Amino acid sequence: MSDEHEEGKSCSGPQGPIDPDHQDCSAVMAEVWTLLDGECTAATRERLRHHLDECPACLRQYGVEERVKRLIAIKCAGEKAPETLRARLRIEISRTTIIRGQ
Repeated sequence: MSDEHEEGKSCSGPQGPIDPDHQDCSAVMAEVWTLLDGECTAATRERLRHHLDECPACLRQYGVEERVKRLIAIKCAGEKAPETLRARLRIEISRTTIIRGQ
């Protein structure tokens, strides 16, 4: 069997992998970008790191997200969005984070 379909594990689509032994996988994967971007609190960083250390399925997905972030940084190096767009994106990202956190 492939890594994605190990016994007892399945993929939940856009939220990332779900390991039945780790019920908070969806919440961790929803916050993984804050960890990658260094935008989470120390407590959140510790909680996410602990989960990634304990959950191979999420650690694999985290690695994919990390590679995507690196690829975007390489391909878009030197380009900067206009400040008005950046401000609108910050607002939308914070709204999304608040909605998911509820």
